[in-house]
Amino acid sequence: MAELVLGPVLRHIGPTDATVWVETSEACTVQVLGSSERTWTVAGHHYALIAIRDLEPGSVTPYEVDVDGRTVWPAAGDAPPSIRTPAGDGDDFALAFGSCRVATTSEDEESAGPLGKDALVAYAQRMRERPSDEWPDALLLLGDQVYADELSPEMKRRVGERHDLSEPPGAQVRNFEEYTWLYERSWSERNVRWLLSNVPTSMIFDDHDVHDDWNTSYSWRREMEASSWWEERIVGALASYWIYQHLGNLSPAELTENTLYDRVRNCPGDAEPILRAFASGADEEADGSVGTRWSYRRDFGSVRLLVIDSRCGRVLSPDRRDMVSDPEFDWIEEQMAGGYDHLLIGTSLPWILPRAMHDVEAWDEKLASGARGDRLARWAEKLRRAADLEHWSAFRDSFERLARLLLDVGCGRRAGASGRAPATICVLSGDVHHAYTARVRFDTPTETAIYQLTCSPLHNHVPAVIRTAFRLAWSRAAERGVRLMLGRVTTVPPTSFSWSRIGGPTFGNQIATLRTSGRAAHLTVERTLVGSDSGRFETVTDLSLTDSSAARGQSSTGAALGHAR
Repeated sequence: MAELVLGPVLRHIGPTDATVWVETSEACTVQVLGSSERTWTVAGHHYALIAIRDLEPGSVTPYEVDVDGRTVWPAAGDAPPSIRTPAGDGDDFALAFGSCRVATTSEDEESAGPLGKDALVAYAQRMRERPSDEWPDALLLLGDQVYADELSPEMKRRVGERHDLSEPPGAQVRNFEEYTWLYERSWSERNVRWLLSNVPTSMIFDDHDVHDDWNTSYSWRREMEASSWWEERIVGALASYWIYQHLGNLSPAELTENTLYDRVRNCPGDAEPILRAFASGADEEADGSVGTRWSYRRDFGSVRLLVIDSRCGRVLSPDRRDMVSDPEFDWIEEQMAGGYDHLLIGTSLPWILPRAMHDVEAWDEKLASGARGDRLARWAEKLRRAADLEHWSAFRDSFERLARLLLDVGCGRRAGASGRAPATICVLSGDVHHAYTARVRFDTPTETAIYQLTCSPLHNHVPAVIRTAFRLAWSRAAERGVRLMLGRVTTVPPTSFSWSRIGGPTFGNQIATLRTSGRAAHLTVERTLVGSDSGRFETVTDLSLTDSSAARGQSSTGAALGHAR
């Protein structure tokens, strides 16, 4: 008898449609709100993505999950989850976001661990205590949903039963099957599972979803491709990512047009060979091959969310280094057209870093390219890997291309018939294990306020010495000192704009909520309280993005409980 293994996970949401993802223990037929889907199979695992249509805009629709005619969700004691569709362009909207979550499977395990309270678990616990109109309208997970290269003791034991952990790559997952264990661990905690069944969730990967330093440089790729274990690892990583994360980022209309999904969904047997071939090909994009577009777009009324793949879509060759390929950047530019009040750019890696850190990364990229000879280039490559110098700052051409694009949008040059630039452009990121807000300014005045909003981690740790380094990196003294020191070797590449910190840096397990109402926008960053065993937070950033205080760089912090909406 088939049971739910994972899910339901509410993924896409539109005015009249939605998708719900599940994993089941056996092949079966899954039904949600009258829409049925037969599971498809990959490596002995069974999945379904149920497309639900003909919903009413602005409606709240409770749902149950039936498997072969038997109700298997909601869990005992819980009310049915619900699908809340947006009503129109003028609606208020709340997006929760964060990244970097080391998962625990139970509250007992979490309370005994060194990382503190999981912010996603705490957020779910607080949601349970509040009416649904105070919940976020959507959730964006900005990378490191699973950690393939940093395993818990339980996962080390399981992997060690199949492999000799003294052999490369050590205590890390090797293949698709072991990736399924990571997702089960990450999504099975009861509060997280409840949250994911109620809040539509978008996702994008980052390095630890695959491997630390994933696609850092051309030489890194050559080393990985020469290893005995990398091919199986990347195939398992990308095949599982396509199933567990990517498919749900697509709308029902996009799924209908997706030929790979059609082949997998209608495969009469196990579709593992189809996905293995796809995943192997997708990895070759960094070598200049025609690749897979993992980036995607979602519209929530007058809010446009454009999520950019800043990992798998890189181009890395001896003579070229881009964060995003030209065809994918062309697609990104096309998605900017049209009228909307707020543009949200999701990218796991921050576009804007503390200026001192930005200069180090841009300087290192220049040296690694051979600007001062092969000897310094080899040294710069070692530094790049050791210090993780591989954010947008280390891909200068892409960094500046994105800047030009956002300047165009901010000046209203891509507004189309509406003729009006958005009120805000917010680049949403994670990765760096702290939270901060930075305001961007171009020499050309813009109608739009442009920000970098970074929030990380949901559940992880940063050593005290690294916290100190992040704090110092935002200081003017550090900026001047670093630039002077680096200039003794080679000049630091200039930037076409400036930026300043207006919030943070803050540390700890954190989650951010961006709220919009018409053309107004407000950011809240909340941190779980140390020693708390329930959904309690302190507010560490509370900032309007559209009033004069944001322009002057003012923010407020406090220890009061924030709101989920």
